[in-house]
Amino acid sequence: MTGNQFIASTLGAFMLAGLAGCTDTGASSPVEVVPEPATSQAALGSPGQALAGKQHFQQALPGTNGRSCATCHVLSDNTALTPEHVEAVWARNPGDPLFNRIDADDPSAPTPTYAHLKKGLVRVVLPLPPNMDVIDVQGHVITAPDRKISVWRGVPSIADVGFSGPFQFDGRETSLTVQAQNAVTSHSQGGTVPAPVLQRIAAFERSVFSSPRARFVSDLLELGVPLSDIPDPDVLLALDASERRGRDVYNLACEACHGDRTRNRIVRRDVHDSLFFALKPDGNIRYTVTPGQRPTPVNVPRPHSEFLNIGFGLMTYLGQRGVVPLFNDSVDFPQYRFRFYTDATRQHAVTDLPPIPVTASGHPDDINPALDEHGAPIVGPALVAQWYSTDPGRALISGDPTEFEAFDVPSLRGIARSAPYFHDNSHATLADSVDTYSRFILPGIVAMGLPLNPPEFPGGPPEVLTPTQKQDLVRFLQRL
Repeated sequence: MTGNQFIASTLGAFMLAGLAGCTDTGASSPVEVVPEPATSQAALGSPGQALAGKQHFQQALPGTNGRSCATCHVLSDNTALTPEHVEAVWARNPGDPLFNRIDADDPSAPTPTYAHLKKGLVRVVLPLPPNMDVIDVQGHVITAPDRKISVWRGVPSIADVGFSGPFQFDGRETSLTVQAQNAVTSHSQGGTVPAPVLQRIAAFERSVFSSPRARFVSDLLELGVPLSDIPDPDVLLALDASERRGRDVYNLACEACHGDRTRNRIVRRDVHDSLFFALKPDGNIRYTVTPGQRPTPVNVPRPHSEFLNIGFGLMTYLGQRGVVPLFNDSVDFPQYRFRFYTDATRQHAVTDLPPIPVTASGHPDDINPALDEHGAPIVGPALVAQWYSTDPGRALISGDPTEFEAFDVPSLRGIARSAPYFHDNSHATLADSVDTYSRFILPGIVAMGLPLNPPEFPGGPPEVLTPTQKQDLVRFLQRL
């Protein structure tokens, strides 16, 4: 037994015994209630530093627009921003700093409105990578002079950042102190924050957890125990029969990308890499054609990437087009196309995304792609005909067209307390999210090797999960 294994087994047994007092033991209780985020004494920085950081987190810093970190990362809502909270603040005080013009539907309107914010969405303004341009449908470059674009995104919880990262949906922040400074600059319109203040804020953020079990993992990591040696923190979590079945469904359908109950990293790289495609200059996927066989897409392995395009940028696009009903489809999202170049000179184009649709029917609203002479679909990385993107995701940070509309794959710990879901709040409930995974996401991940089941309702799509499996999975996620 190695030294780390001895520490893990000894300390793990001790801490798991302590966890038994932090978890509910009644099998009939559906949800582990954590009204306020738990805090860890083992987080980086002293307890006093974390306590001081919590004060900074809750108070507007000098020179800002009156917003604090907690204005959007609401402590009583698992440090996220819920539509219910926004509506309550609006009803109480429309002049609250939350309702700053920077997050108005139209910041230049004489009387600003906040329909996006009331969906829990904030405007995120980001610079284009030097090898990208914005283009129109005709392919003309229409990049703004400041080379920036804006997207609408939800506010992620800070819970468990003590052992996660990089941060934000696109992974653009690798340091909590830099993230805090950029948030003050972008959302609170403040200046440079003294380094000690940023360090205290980061210490507080590292002390916030979705549950005592998440704190257990973080504490062992702080002691230098490798993830592979950390005992399963959920071993003492009492589950009823439905929740145990849901755990099995999680292992089958979720773990490959979302990680196991200890890790929050990609588990199956073959599944991950099967969703990154080589692209032609027109933005359509390259296919390998073998006589007598179906064309297969050419994959581009990404061995160090934790980002993935599983189609949620596409889902918002479909909601905007009226194809599917979504929680966020009542508000307008941007309509972008992009050109990627070989380098910052922007002289030699690599590809345009999304590609101009070539549909099976020829109708512009058809989402079914036409087939080429070899029987391969003429389609971009979204795998359906798509006129524009509402958010290029990780590609806006990396400049890599294979990461178009890819986002960070998060841990699902505490997910029951972070609705609505996905990077742009497209799904209101866990049940909605699981339905979409079963009907539209998992069937397209061929590398998972999961069979299809009959539709849940007449005229519906075939699904990977049965109605009972979906119900059981939701039950388990409510406990995770």
